[in-house]
Amino acid sequence: MSTVSTRGSPGAGPPLPGRPGRGLVHPVHPVRPHPSHGHPRQPHRAALSRPLFDPLAAVRPSDAPRWDVYLTGTVFLDIIFTGLDSAPVRGTESWARGMGSSPGGIANMATALARLGLRTSLAAAFGDDMYGDYCREELEAGEGIDLSLSHTVPGWHSPVTVSMAYEGERTMISHGHEAPPKNAATAYDPDAPECPPPATACVSSLVPGRPQEWIGTAARRGSRIFADVGWDETGRWDPAALAELPDCEAFLPNAAEAMRYTRTETPQAAAHALAEYVPVAVVTMGADGAYAVDARSGETATVPAITVEALDTTGAGDVFVAGFVTGSLAGWPLADRLAFAGLTAALSVQEFGGSLSAPGWPEIAAWWRRVGCQEADCGHYAFLDRILTDCAASAPPRRAVPTLGFRRTGDDD
Repeated sequence: MSTVSTRGSPGAGPPLPGRPGRGLVHPVHPVRPHPSHGHPRQPHRAALSRPLFDPLAAVRPSDAPRWDVYLTGTVFLDIIFTGLDSAPVRGTESWARGMGSSPGGIANMATALARLGLRTSLAAAFGDDMYGDYCREELEAGEGIDLSLSHTVPGWHSPVTVSMAYEGERTMISHGHEAPPKNAATAYDPDAPECPPPATACVSSLVPGRPQEWIGTAARRGSRIFADVGWDETGRWDPAALAELPDCEAFLPNAAEAMRYTRTETPQAAAHALAEYVPVAVVTMGADGAYAVDARSGETATVPAITVEALDTTGAGDVFVAGFVTGSLAGWPLADRLAFAGLTAALSVQEFGGSLSAPGWPEIAAWWRRVGCQEADCGHYAFLDRILTDCAASAPPRRAVPTLGFRRTGDDD
């Protein structure tokens, strides 16, 4: 399967399934180039980016499941070009001033969750190639993500996405084939023992007309389900086609998707309509921020977008969801969860590389120290004062590098 999609506009075509394009970001132009040339090789150390701050330490019971979050999906190898002055023109050659490679697809969400301190388990198929080896090592050794339910598929090549970032948006070209089913006790078989594993929460992207039975299994076992959704390629936009929606605690579509599913004229009206289906409905509105409704309490919340200089918006929607999940599991108020999700997404677009652009607590703390009450809208983030008091410093997070497979030198660890 080969897919070409341009993200950020409802008329630009359907996003690739499992790679939702959304985020709470207000980009400022022009985009600065990233000095990818000369980027030092990053030697692996076990769980190099594993956070030293646990946001659930005060609320996690002693008998809690081993994993805070479980998710499953397809891992891509992302190759990102940045610093383009404009979209590529047919029949010409364009040179990018920056380039990065990183795990993509479901790896975006898994990495964002892990960097926020959640104990994350991922079930995924990995290609039997160098790309697959690289992605697996980055996630397991680099980010501390549990891959015990993942597997390498013999003879199957890794799906690949090339992302071109320009003018605050990006165009993506993807190629891949669906992984063949694993024999016996597959990580995707809801009837397999301990699969899905006991987890406090599960995160998924719903696909219209394609039931995912494991979600219902997880919900019946007590997991809290958080989900977003991709573009409906059928054009029907029927909520009934989202079979797992009744199992969800929170549903987080973007404004275009939400209004189409609810036949409403505004994102706010769409959120209230979706709250008839799920306890919490969150609608992201790009440069206009995000709006949320809690059907259980009747509470609503809205936050503006943070104005940032966006280098690469790949994976920003996944980071937003990860931030909201973190705040939800920590028991924060709705407005704080929404603000935190928007903040993490905004920080992510200032780096490039999809999964490896996700911020950790040191980056969040640095932003708050720098911004504090200097910004007009800083009141939305005052809750960070009480949270960040226990945030310990850690090693800098891994970032995307121009290419992979650098030959080792005698100085490497």
